Amino acid sequence: MKKSPPPKKSISGPDVRIRPLTSLEEFRDCVFIQRRVWDHPDLDLIPDHFFQIAFHTGAILLGAFVAGRLSGYVYSFPADFGRTRGHHSHHLAVLPEVQGLGLGKALKWAQRDEALKRRLELVTWTFDPLQARNANLNIHVLGVVGRTYLRNFYGETPTLGVEEGVPSDRFLVEWRIKSARVRARRQGPPAPVDPRRIPKALEREEGGLEPAIVPGRPNLRLQAPRILVEIPGRIADLPQGEGLVAAWQTAARKAFEAYFARGYRLDDFISGERSYYVLRLTAGTERAPFFGRPS
Repeated sequence: MKKSPPPKKSISGPDVRIRPLTSLEEFRDCVFIQRRVWDHPDLDLIPDHFFQIAFHTGAILLGAFVAGRLSGYVYSFPADFGRTRGHHSHHLAVLPEVQGLGLGKALKWAQRDEALKRRLELVTWTFDPLQARNANLNIHVLGVVGRTYLRNFYGETPTLGVEEGVPSDRFLVEWRIKSARVRARRQGPPAPVDPRRIPKALEREEGGLEPAIVPGRPNLRLQAPRILVEIPGRIADLPQGEGLVAAWQTAARKAFEAYFARGYRLDDFISGERSYYVLRLTAGTERAPFFGRPS
């Protein structure tokens, strides 16, 4: 039997340093990282001269250096949320050879530390609802919440979709960096939720063979305080060009839009043999979608 490779260990200590990026040379390295991580054409890359002016006009731009080499970065810019001081985080990128070692998480917590120094309260960002790894980091580890679903937000941009011809749907999530929820996550993620105890608004059809799993029909009539929405553990593993990716997006979109409209929000993520969003029913102003809305 072939042995599986040992799990990667988190990296820390003197070989890893996170600090602000300040020079054109470092900004050029950020362009290189974009190419390596996302394989985007030049048209879709943020150029070094943009990072230069962003740095001088209030952006947070932090780099993670491993053994002296820039290996990842996080970038956010000032955003207008009315009375709430905040930033929108547009990039988090880590070179493939050091992914899975905790650099992304470390960069986000460093971003929070810098945002708190600037007396900010809120950091937002978008991510694809079908990307389970991002969902786990954002919700379970960092403690973001979300109540806004954005259809085809970035348009028909092939590099920003999960498959050619599939819309670039996104969540807009809120990182309330001073909240008790986020402070608790800073000490470590909570114990995993048992999915057997929570009703499912969406789950796969039983009997399908991995990786070609098929979404079931969304149940939009649940009344429980918490519900689950399943997504594939790795959307990239689904057979391409057979309509499965589009089917999962359509089913998940129906579930999220329906339950967000009824006052549910993203509250946790379960990552294991099967992957589930945990949605929790909320009250008051949290029921309203959040995007470009003064608070």
